[in-house]
Amino acid sequence: MTSSQLLSIITFVYAAAGFAYLAGWIFKKDLPGKIGTGLAVAAVVGNLGGILLRWRESYALGIGHAPLSNLYESLVFFALTIGLLYLYLEYRYHNRTIGAFAMPLAFLAMAYASLTPIISDRIQPLVPVLKSNWLIAHVMACFIGYAAFAIAFGVSIMYFFRGSGGAQPDSLLQRLPSDKILDELTHQLVMFGFLWLTAGIITGAVWANSAWGRYWGWDPKETWSLITWLIYAALLHFRLMRGWRGKRIAMLSVVGFMAVLFTYFGVNLLPGLHSYGSFGG
Repeated sequence: MTSSQLLSIITFVYAAAGFAYLAGWIFKKDLPGKIGTGLAVAAVVGNLGGILLRWRESYALGIGHAPLSNLYESLVFFALTIGLLYLYLEYRYHNRTIGAFAMPLAFLAMAYASLTPIISDRIQPLVPVLKSNWLIAHVMACFIGYAAFAIAFGVSIMYFFRGSGGAQPDSLLQRLPSDKILDELTHQLVMFGFLWLTAGIITGAVWANSAWGRYWGWDPKETWSLITWLIYAALLHFRLMRGWRGKRIAMLSVVGFMAVLFTYFGVNLLPGLHSYGSFGG
């Protein structure tokens, strides 16, 4: 079995985990949630195995490099970080409802990578600019941050859903974690992601200096990374200095994740130094 085949299978394991978590939430049963946890663990283990297998395959081809160099590989790593971070949150908060919102995000990342014809899963030699030890640090830091922002987005959606659930104590939406927990979880995830995004921007600047002789050049992806950083910096500022809570923080979290998605996908359609990572294998 090749890494691409394994990762294609894992795509549907993430989907099954999401359905199991959703069933446990809707029907108020523990068993589907436990199945969801088992499937989520299996998906994460398989996802990691697929990445390691792809790394090994690259060495077998004589072009060995860390599988973090193109859109396909970054999406696979993105799904892995979402899965790992979610499982930590489930362990810490003992609440599986968040899985109904987090696992679909991991599934969508994997589905876009594995099932979109324009994205190649071929292993190819790195272009010279990618042959740097800073590549691994930059990509890993950014995507750990992106994963935190993705789950914060899911938690923010949960906050809006819960607010629309009315006063019925046994309604479906009222079974979600309390507004206070969701609000605090959004803040913690954004703060965690912000630190990693900052590290990603810094390592990216160092990498840019070694590759192109300058730390910052207002390339479209650099510009949108800064915009994303500023949105989340504003969220943290308003939270800490102005005491913002609830819907305003959730809204900024959603806006921030939209900026993440444009930084990740949208700027690949624009000319720039990062366009090599758009769809190639």
